[in-house]
Amino acid sequence: MNSVRLRKRGTGKTLPEKDLKAAHDGAGHRARLRRKLADSGGEALHDHELIEYLLALAIPRRDTKPLAKALLREFDGIGGLMTADWQAIARVPGMGDTSIAAIKIVQATMLRTLRNEVAEKPVLASWQALLDYLRADMAFLTVERVRVLHLNSRNMLIRDEHMGDGSIDQAAIYTREVIRRAIDLGSAALILVHNHPSGSPEPSRQDIEITRQIAEAGKRLNIAVHDHIIIGSQGHTSLRAKGLI
Repeated sequence: MNSVRLRKRGTGKTLPEKDLKAAHDGAGHRARLRRKLADSGGEALHDHELIEYLLALAIPRRDTKPLAKALLREFDGIGGLMTADWQAIARVPGMGDTSIAAIKIVQATMLRTLRNEVAEKPVLASWQALLDYLRADMAFLTVERVRVLHLNSRNMLIRDEHMGDGSIDQAAIYTREVIRRAIDLGSAALILVHNHPSGSPEPSRQDIEITRQIAEAGKRLNIAVHDHIIIGSQGHTSLRAKGLI
């Protein structure tokens, strides 16, 4: 096989012509993606192109397009990929710590931005920002997660508390633990949140019952339960909006 007079850095060896062509084609493709991003913004890129370019920053000497497509298939899209845990992503062939870190730092930055929007205003006055934050964080989780948002008397967020994870279809939440924590924090109001890994945000009978129990216990201590929000990949449900609390 013919070789060109280009040496691999630090080896003294020449690159075969087909490898040089692949490297050249990859650089050209990434340049085209970069130009599309610069000219038209992120909306101009397909999901796999966003992930491909992100991975290229972490592993620049590799064609990352097949890997990007494999990740999106494995996690059912970009939302599932961003919320997948480190160990799950590591099981995908070709993914190492550096490339996983690139994905997780993007997720962390996105969540920090969304959370700051919620924290800077009374929660009830920035409801859509809250829903955007919760959806980004919880909609594609594969286990059920319970969290409680603690608010002060001005409805400002004082604590976003992760109460626990459950199995693929249930997570335990106990009235006494929620109320005890609200007392400890001096909370004036609560918003309960959990996700449904099935994707459907429709409340179960148990969801409705535990919400009513917590609301009743809180009422005796002047702690309001503003809502219970259920998040799923298919949307969200507000128990307050449905008249269930």
